[in-house]
Amino acid sequence: MTPAGSLLEAGALHKAYGTTPALDGTGFSIHAGEVVAVMGPSGSGKSTLLHCLSGLLRPDRGSVRYGDRELTGMNDAQLSALRRTDFGFVFQFGQLVPELTCVENVALPLRLNGLARKEAERHARAWLERLEVDDVAAKRPGEVSGGQGQRVAVARALATRPRVIFADEPTGALDSLNGERVMTLLTEAARDTSAAVVLVTHESRVAAYSDREIVVRDGIAREAAVGAV
Repeated sequence: MTPAGSLLEAGALHKAYGTTPALDGTGFSIHAGEVVAVMGPSGSGKSTLLHCLSGLLRPDRGSVRYGDRELTGMNDAQLSALRRTDFGFVFQFGQLVPELTCVENVALPLRLNGLARKEAERHARAWLERLEVDDVAAKRPGEVSGGQGQRVAVARALATRPRVIFADEPTGALDSLNGERVMTLLTEAARDTSAAVVLVTHESRVAAYSDREIVVRDGIAREAAVGAV
């Protein structure tokens, strides 16, 4: 599952919590511009896999390569810098900063990368417009709907034009209509920028937006035909 030329590759990942294994020799790969759905029941290890792939969690054994870099050999500062520039994240509940406006939330990763406030917010507004939520730019996360907030979170993930987007149950807190719109906008924008998407979900309707599916059960990942789960 780690073909040559992959943008992100993991080999023989092992991760345990105490005596309970979460990953048991899992492999994974994804190419630029590809959307891969990681599916499986609760507790199967799919979120642990995403966290290891993104450097949020260190595996006990195994390797994670991003291009020519080995993530498991990086220190915390190097991983943090990589996540600010090359990786984008969308979580189930958005995790927007409640004290900031929506445009400030989207601009935040750009500001952290050194862009001036005015320029960062100009880019942020363009992404909010693309995600069809430019009308909430001046509002705070607590003042917008769940669907709007998740689109803001997607805009924030895309703002730095990352090479890989990690989406962990991005529609889990949304109704089906809002969930489908978020997935359409996320996958269209990612493909337009040639970003790869690692999409963790347990919903077949969400996985249908992917190019292929990986099924994780008991810490083992296996390839599946799209729609076969």
